[in-house]
Order: sequence, then structure tokens, then C-alpha cells
Amino acid sequence: MEKIHTTEDRILEQVDKLSEKLHETKSAIAEQIFGQEDVVSLTLTTVLAGGHALLIGVPGLAKTRLVETLGTVLGMNNKRIQFTPDLMPADILGSEILETAEDGKRHFRFLKGPIFTQLLMADEINRASPRTQSALLQAMQEQFVTIAGEEHALPAPFHVLATQNPIEQEGTYPLPEAQLDRFLMQVNVGYPDEQTERRILLETTGNEQAVSKPVLTPAELMEAQKLVRSMPVSDQVIEAILRLVRSARPTESDSDLIQEYVSWGPGPRASQALILAARAKALLENRLSPSIDDVKDLAIPVLRHRMALSYSARAENISIEQAIGSLLEPMG
Repeated sequence: MEKIHTTEDRILEQVDKLSEKLHETKSAIAEQIFGQEDVVSLTLTTVLAGGHALLIGVPGLAKTRLVETLGTVLGMNNKRIQFTPDLMPADILGSEILETAEDGKRHFRFLKGPIFTQLLMADEINRASPRTQSALLQAMQEQFVTIAGEEHALPAPFHVLATQNPIEQEGTYPLPEAQLDRFLMQVNVGYPDEQTERRILLETTGNEQAVSKPVLTPAELMEAQKLVRSMPVSDQVIEAILRLVRSARPTESDSDLIQEYVSWGPGPRASQALILAARAKALLENRLSPSIDDVKDLAIPVLRHRMALSYSARAENISIEQAIGSLLEPMG
């Protein structure tokens, strides 16, 4: 028992030590991104959990600015790839070129692509072909890429923040389910309210604009990510996650709505994502361990891209958020 108390005391001390830095991080991002507190919180939670995020919203909602600000505040180097229909996998990963040395011998040299960065923004990811989209799969899961049979490790930490426009569908390709599952969360970015939009007009069209400064270092971020995985989780929270994820599968659910309107549900990676995100959210809010309320708050962004609606659901205007919401009601 003494060992358990010692471990919890150590984790609590680390949480307290990080809380001021994380509060400063959120404040620094909020100076650049107005009126999107939930979006900022979810994106920061994703990074703390060690995952990748898919940001969905119409143009002009500061998605690109959010990624750039996040990279600066967290001290990570970042790169941006504009996905287009003619983008090739080598444009992302890099390629080998044949060089001739001074002695006349030829050899291949690997030129690294933009994926070799700590924070990668994949802008309008659904505009590239499935072949090019799949170039990110191995990198997002394994943290390395394989070129000509040779593995190349990616920088640590490594995160992908991809954006997608939900309106324009011409010239786009739907993301394959395997790739969607690699995103820890799908964060929907909505329009700002009137007061926020007024502030945007006044503060972003003048000669002087706020400049972001680093708050954390990559090493400190990785320490925070390591702490997230060490945080204790109660049996009640674990059971709540298991019940929620399993009940979202049509073949295992007792819900008539899920059975009738959902074609397929989330796999075990959804449970892993939910428990990591809940821990990260607790850390952001200076708490030792996550609660069931954290699971409820994160259920929709973690599950909605891991489920598919049936044709009858679309015909009756049933949304995936409604389906997940019905599963949260019994949790109180």
C-alpha cells in the first residue's frame, strides 16, 4: 500500500508542476485563436495524449493559424503540406536520388520529405488520392517510414494535424477508414459568435498583431505525454469506456437506434484513444485522474469518425452525434 501512495504522490507532484505551464500554454494559444476554446482544448488534449487530430471546418476559421500557433507555443518545428490531386507519396515522404561521387562511384542518397518534422499540417487532406493519403498511415501509427525497404525514424514528438473542408466535395477523395482510425479525435470547427467575430475584425486587420512565443519545449511535452500514460484510472471509468465503445457496435449493442442506423462501429483503438484523451483532459484541468464526465465530454470527438451511418439514417436525417448521444444518456 505504501508503494501505491508514493506513486500517486509523485504523479500528483508532477501534475501540479505542469499545471502552470499548461495554463500558460492555453492562454498563449487563446491570444491568437479567438472564441474557439473547445477547439483549442480538444486539439491540445490530442497532442498531450500523443495523438493526431482531424480538424473539419469551412475555410477562414483559423485552422491553419491554430496549427502554426500550436507549433510555436509547444516549441515544435512544423511544416505544412497542401494536399492536391497531383500530390504523390514521394512529395510527402521523400525519395532516393542517384548521385555520382568524385571517384565515379554511384550511390543512392535519401532526401527527406516534409513529413520529417515534429508537427505536420496536412491541409485539405481529402484532396489527395487514396494512394497519397495512405503514405501517412505508417508514419502516424509507427513513427517511422519505410523507403526502398529501409526504415527512417521520424522526429519525436511527431503529430499530424489534418484539415478538411466539409462543404466542397468536388475533386476530393473520402479518407479510408483505416486512416480515419489513426486520428485520435475529429474536431469540428464552427463559426465564431458575433462578439468573437467583432474581436477578430478589430485585432487581425491592423498593423500590429500578437506574436506567439514558446512556452513548452519538445522535451517538456514528451514528459507531459509520458505523465498522461502514468495517470491512474478508476475501474468505474474503465468500465464506462468499455460499455460505451462496445455499445456503439451494431453487432453488440442493445440500442435499437445503433442497430438500425449504424453500419459499423468503433474498434479497440477507440477505447485506447478515449482513455488517453480522458487522462490528458484531466491533466489539462490539474486533476490526478479522469472521471466519467471526461469520458462523456470526449465521446463524440473520439468516436464520430470511427462509426458509419446506414442509408436509412441518412434518409431520416439521423446524425452520428445523435447516435452517440443516445449512448451517453444512460451514463447520467
